Amino acid sequence: MDPEVLTPVPVVQDARLEVRARQGVGVVPLHVTQDWTVSQPGIRRAVIVIHGWPRRDLRSGEYAVARAGMAADDALVITPQFLIQADIAAHHLPDTTLRWGPNDWAIGRDAAAPASISSFDVLDAILDRLADRQTFPNLRKVVVAGHSAGGRFVQRYAAVGHGQAPLRTAGVHIRYVVANPSDYLYFDAARPFAPAPGCSAVNRWAYGLDTGLPRYATQLSDPESLWTEYLAKDIVYLLGTDDNDPNHPQLDRSCAAEAQGLSRLQRGIAFVKTMAAAGALRQSLLEVPGVGHHSSQIFGSQCGVFALFDNGSCAAIPIVVEHSGPIHP
Repeated sequence: MDPEVLTPVPVVQDARLEVRARQGVGVVPLHVTQDWTVSQPGIRRAVIVIHGWPRRDLRSGEYAVARAGMAADDALVITPQFLIQADIAAHHLPDTTLRWGPNDWAIGRDAAAPASISSFDVLDAILDRLADRQTFPNLRKVVVAGHSAGGRFVQRYAAVGHGQAPLRTAGVHIRYVVANPSDYLYFDAARPFAPAPGCSAVNRWAYGLDTGLPRYATQLSDPESLWTEYLAKDIVYLLGTDDNDPNHPQLDRSCAAEAQGLSRLQRGIAFVKTMAAAGALRQSLLEVPGVGHHSSQIFGSQCGVFALFDNGSCAAIPIVVEHSGPIHP
């Protein structure tokens, strides 16, 4: 594992959210660009930005707001921070603060302490807060966006998350923006490339749905139903064209990941081809020329601003599916 992942974060977000689940109660740090404890009738869009693995890229959403040239009171940006034990110790945080294993929060596993609360439960709590029409009477759209490990989080949550219902009941549209993740959750055993012999993890969570599901996802409907529901969701895959290094130090190079492709760019294109093969007309691929593995550059780009705020324009990349068998980029 990259040593940077285990290094305590230099800054802990300034606000706190109490998360209550059947398993207990815990507190997660987050930053909210406006006071969401009082009525905010001017807010029409909320953008939730999930950081990457080092837990440090905490202002990329606000950078995108500035790039969009939007009025500050039109959009609310929320950035939760998923901490690990090293962060708790370094910043002398209370025992009530949720902390995860370094590899766990990005794929929906439960916190190590103080309660077995999934990182996906945290997003459920944020969505539930946004569904409060007393506070947000004019909210029209919520965007859940993540880069790198945050992109892994968002893509898995889009597949198995079950906290969206209050917003849908309130008539709020939800979009997911999946930016440069290391790999993807597939819904069946087919992969773009043949896995290495003996690769038992290829269809295990968080690459597939056969085994190893986190507690949050253990009561899922069958994979075919999940697939159908996933295809109906508004999902934007946002890829930097220079995020194509097969030896990037933070790239998942396990046999299960390499069955999806050799780089983040190749894996993303291959996965979107499976969407196109299934006729997923509501989903789109946006490419950012000249951008590599960098959250502020990807979200602050013209295509990033369009994906997060519907501001400006960005042409989707056409995906050509040559046959109905395994998808090859």
